[in-house]
Amino acid sequence: MSSVKEAITTRSSTRGYTDEKLTEEELNLLLEAGLKAPTAANKQEIHFTVVKGDNKILSELENHKNSLRGITNATHNFYYEAPTIIFLSGDEANKWSALDAGIAVENMALMAEELGLGNLIIGCIYDAMRGEKRAYYDKALGFPEGYIFEIAIAVGHKAVEKVPHTYDADKQINYID
Repeated sequence: MSSVKEAITTRSSTRGYTDEKLTEEELNLLLEAGLKAPTAANKQEIHFTVVKGDNKILSELENHKNSLRGITNATHNFYYEAPTIIFLSGDEANKWSALDAGIAVENMALMAEELGLGNLIIGCIYDAMRGEKRAYYDKALGFPEGYIFEIAIAVGHKAVEKVPHTYDADKQINYID
């Protein structure tokens, strides 16, 4: 078992996965990590939709995302062929749902790292998910009534390794006394 510090330090976005599926235990641990995330006023309003990587809705969403961006020859899809993609939706009437979903997806990313799984937090489909075909995607993904896409995460066994990003604390942090 790694420490939280180690998981934060070693985690990076994975952009290549093997064909190996997640085990039921791995998936349950990921979902539990998301469900255990704190939510504003303890509303517990985040909904999780688990989609297999070969589901046709993903290719439809990929094509729609690309058309919105003017991409005609993408070299990869938005989830990099991960075997599992988890969509997080939130109550559209709750102004804190986006924040709550962000906390939940980070819990899931750190759990994936703990389990030795690759993961990629996904926001690039935001415009497609919230655009003219929103009702179609909401229904296809089984979002509860009044819920809206917030964020997603791709998870699977790593086919590639990536060094975690660096940062410049002197540029990114200031202290006020």
